[in-house]
Amino acid sequence: MFDFRLRVFHTVAKRLSFTKAAEELYISQPAVTKHIHELEQQLGMALFERIGNKIKLTRAGMLVMHHAEIIFTDYRNLEYDVNQLKHMQGGLLPIGASTTIAQYLIPPLLAKFNQRYPDVKTSLTNGNTEQIEQALFEKTIQLGIIEGSSKNPLLKYVEFAKDEIVLVGNVKHRYGNGEPLTAADLKTIPLLMREHGSGTLEVITEELKRLKLKITDLNVAMYMGSTESIKSYLHHSPCAAFISLQAVQRELELGEFTILPVKNFKLVRKLHFTYLQGLQDKLCQLFIRFTRQNMTE
Repeated sequence: MFDFRLRVFHTVAKRLSFTKAAEELYISQPAVTKHIHELEQQLGMALFERIGNKIKLTRAGMLVMHHAEIIFTDYRNLEYDVNQLKHMQGGLLPIGASTTIAQYLIPPLLAKFNQRYPDVKTSLTNGNTEQIEQALFEKTIQLGIIEGSSKNPLLKYVEFAKDEIVLVGNVKHRYGNGEPLTAADLKTIPLLMREHGSGTLEVITEELKRLKLKITDLNVAMYMGSTESIKSYLHHSPCAAFISLQAVQRELELGEFTILPVKNFKLVRKLHFTYLQGLQDKLCQLFIRFTRQNMTE
């Protein structure tokens, strides 16, 4: 009973909502309230306080949450180790990946992983780099894979792969005079950019500084929330866009898009696994090892 009460508490603490916790645990809201009340009686301290229609953790609640995270990580590792004794791996592994990785890079690797370890139940959500890091803090995912160069001290970063960002345009349109584009040319071409918070936009902004350019110096036609949206737009417009080379391989091979060389611009970014500092989740480490090995094959 203590374990399930702790699970109920942990879910309420993550969601900061009795209603959302009830939905996630498939129990009634009165049942959630009852379990929290019994746990508070057992511990002799209030774990939540109400502020209007919202709730927040008390100091005791934050302490219980800290230990609950350790306990549930230990449970996951216990399950992993027992399965190792049975010559199998099992458990739940929720993964979050920033948009380009989730769409183009990680699905084939996940397919291989799931074939090799069918008893591990994986899930994949996507968002921009900021959203993935927030999901790690909210404990809705165990492992993130991001494109940005963010270095939050609460997170551990492990290099995963490299990816080149190139400027591409529609072959039906002419850009410049046929020579590599200059910084002055970039100011005139209508550009599509990823949304603020995107790891892609972050690294592009940094690289443009080498050309003494800021985003505000450019003719940005639109900010868009996904690479697929940008690619679709490019099929119907004279705009150009900085895009992951992996994301436009098909269009380049079909002769629909062309790479537009930019003088003194070469952007190869590092992709990273990221997880909470101090986390020793064995399923996460298994997936990291497997993925890095298969990236080199």
